[in-house]
Amino acid sequence: MGRDAMTTVEGALDNPVFALISDTADQLGLRAYVIGGYVRDCFLGRPNKDIDIVVEGSGIALAEAIAAKTGANVSVFRNFGTAMLRHHGIELEFVGARKESYHRESRKPIVEDGTLEEDQLRRDFTINAMAFSLNKADYGALVDPFGGIKDLADGVIRTPLEPEQTYSDDPLRMLRAIRFAVKLSTPEHPFHIVPESLEAMRKMSDRLKILSAERIVEEVNKMLVTSRPSEAFRLMDETGLLEQFLPELTRLKGVETVDGKGHKENFSHSLKVLDNVAEADSQEPNLWLRWAALLHDIGKPASKRYVQGTGWTFHGHEVIGARMIPPIFQRLRMPMNEKMKYVQKLVNLHLRPLALVDDEVTDSAVRRLLFDAGNDIDDLMILCNADITSKNPAKVARLRHNFEEVKRKMVEVEEKDAIRNFKNPITGEMVMEIFGIGPSNVIGQIKEYVKNAILDGVIPNEQEAAERLMREKAAELGLKAVK
Repeated sequence: MGRDAMTTVEGALDNPVFALISDTADQLGLRAYVIGGYVRDCFLGRPNKDIDIVVEGSGIALAEAIAAKTGANVSVFRNFGTAMLRHHGIELEFVGARKESYHRESRKPIVEDGTLEEDQLRRDFTINAMAFSLNKADYGALVDPFGGIKDLADGVIRTPLEPEQTYSDDPLRMLRAIRFAVKLSTPEHPFHIVPESLEAMRKMSDRLKILSAERIVEEVNKMLVTSRPSEAFRLMDETGLLEQFLPELTRLKGVETVDGKGHKENFSHSLKVLDNVAEADSQEPNLWLRWAALLHDIGKPASKRYVQGTGWTFHGHEVIGARMIPPIFQRLRMPMNEKMKYVQKLVNLHLRPLALVDDEVTDSAVRRLLFDAGNDIDDLMILCNADITSKNPAKVARLRHNFEEVKRKMVEVEEKDAIRNFKNPITGEMVMEIFGIGPSNVIGQIKEYVKNAILDGVIPNEQEAAERLMREKAAELGLKAVK
């Protein structure tokens, strides 16, 4: 293994921490290299504050020596032979060069000490196997045994070993290949996975079963926050990986035709909506809004019906889809807290804004939408706008006009009635105190009656009007005020 005559990208090793590592490694008689993503991103001109240092010898010893000189706290993981510290906002991870072997039914490797070359062989992709020497004798020399620099220039995602071996050793690398292909691509410089690697993924897609759901979702979440997440899901579908962990999404594929009438291809539509949302929130990607976009039509296969004379309907798919969200999140070990509830709410409500304009945008309907969506109304409107897709320009224009009308009406109603953060002026404690009763169903009836009257515009959202109506309803139910 030789060292490339080419040295680092200008400025790549200017940070004083590299000189410190160089001096310390030489003092300890160790060979040290910066390797992986930092090197790759230097050539791509991208910032990266996560720096991996591989050491021929003890990575922990080098990390502890650096920590002693800088006063930094060092976290040591002796079982893995790694150590980590932070220095001036940069995260440094040190590991001894190693070689790995795997049992087929586990992605946990058997690790032994090794050379830099053996360490590079175990890396996932050629573009992540490049290293810069940090020792003074050849400081900055590029060590690139697999042509990673050429693959970067060509926009190629390729494994150092045969892809079957790389993916069998660690199936997570199949998802990482897709993630890097999408994350690194730009319109000017697209990346692609080499055909033999894609073919290996197709053959080995069921190897994902040995991975934990958490590791799969971690990769998928990183794909979702890229600028064109649809490309990742298309690649996962083409290689059979998507079917392994999210079959509900693959069931959206295909178009059924009856009497010459077909419906929208819902898989492609869902990915288009996802990209539309990604474009709308590109400055601050909202992961959970993107999950809602991905899954917004997940209930369509179960609700699909052909009605003679009408055509295809998906009536109630939003309700079915909302019910599907908790079991999907649970299976994928995703958070079952407010994040899941947020996705579920948006899936359930995604048809509501445009449905308001079928006849007329009434104040009552807008109040109820604002009440049901609460503080998530702005995200719901982003999703609804993203959901406007059609090959018919006239239909798109009509829907966009309707959407703008709903937005206008929402502003008008919100300014007048302050419904977004609606709180019922009538509380249970108030009803019990005024009418001298204990907890009972009648309290809920009264509160619901007043709430609906406000949302329907029967009374204004004011304490006096609400209390007057409360007393009227209580009298109908046979209650007498004691106060």
